[in-house]
Amino acid sequence: MFRALLDMFPALQWGPLRLFKSHLFLLGVATALAAVAVGALLPRWFPRLPRDRGKALVQDGAVSAGKPTGAGLPMFLLALPALGLALPWFPLSGVPGPAFNRQWAIVGCMALSMLSGWFDDRSEKEWSRLRKGTIDLVVAALSAISLSGFTDVEVWLPVTKRFFAVPWPVYSALATPILWFTINATNCSDGVDGLAGTLTLLSLCGLAAILYGVVGHEEIARYLLVPHNHHGARWAILCMAFAGATAGYLWWNANPSKVLMGDAGSRPLGLLVGVAALAAGNPFLVLVLAPVALVNGGSGLLKIVLLKGLARLGFDNGAKTASGDTGNPCALARVLRSVRFPLHDQAKTVGHWSNPQVLMRFTLVQAGLMPLLFLLLLKIR
Repeated sequence: MFRALLDMFPALQWGPLRLFKSHLFLLGVATALAAVAVGALLPRWFPRLPRDRGKALVQDGAVSAGKPTGAGLPMFLLALPALGLALPWFPLSGVPGPAFNRQWAIVGCMALSMLSGWFDDRSEKEWSRLRKGTIDLVVAALSAISLSGFTDVEVWLPVTKRFFAVPWPVYSALATPILWFTINATNCSDGVDGLAGTLTLLSLCGLAAILYGVVGHEEIARYLLVPHNHHGARWAILCMAFAGATAGYLWWNANPSKVLMGDAGSRPLGLLVGVAALAAGNPFLVLVLAPVALVNGGSGLLKIVLLKGLARLGFDNGAKTASGDTGNPCALARVLRSVRFPLHDQAKTVGHWSNPQVLMRFTLVQAGLMPLLFLLLLKIR
């Protein structure tokens, strides 16, 4: 909005107002406004939010029962004014691309993901995995198509210094499962006060730095042999606006938490992490910039897929039968069932870590891995 007004009225471009033409300044404005808005106004939503049902299969899952959940809805709504002020409304002029603003298209997809999570949070009975997974797949597909803009997408990969122009139908088909995975892996990491929010906050800040300072900077991108993204600064503003909203939420989600983001928060944030990594041009950045969050939550998804696959192939996976017997599971099934997923649950039950220990140690591991893995991703080429 600020940049649009300055472009429409050149007379306003004097003194400090010229700062509003700087993407870096707008990035800071979006972050600060979203953080302050969520941190200050979120408590007013507590009485209106649904109550958490608790998680019967998770250690200490009953502790969260009765707490306000679904905070992703007010987080999203309170971040929108900051985005409206800082994120440009129109496509970048002079650059080939779609006739719509991709960033705002992704905001629309995040809204769909948030609403599906919100209705699940407020439902008396939790939605089935099939129902949620199907909705996530539709949102992921819409997001992938929005990212492509119906044009070929330039991608860079490890090992080779070459860039690859991927036709948009192929790109959308490949990006959809990646986005579906990040949505669900982030959602599965939400089980310890502050964990999903803190890990996502780290990922969004790292992705914003890469989008603004690496692929979004023409000279640095050329030096590092990665394709330049003319919209990098815009993607960074989008990431940091929701990073600010996440920081405001974490003020109230710190152990012992007073509110939970629920599926209404974890799902759109997981979508944004995947979108930002793909916008940077390299799908492997998903694991580089969110290693602990995705392994923590994604390992649980892998366990479910493998156990169901063993059952369909005729192997005994150790699941209880109608008579209550568990049978004699195969070796792989025994290994899978010996480890609790998400991994933060294994750390609590077997390692006897407290919630603050899980949060601090997982955060330290991700903070240490992110720069190391990113340097390896660049240098291995």
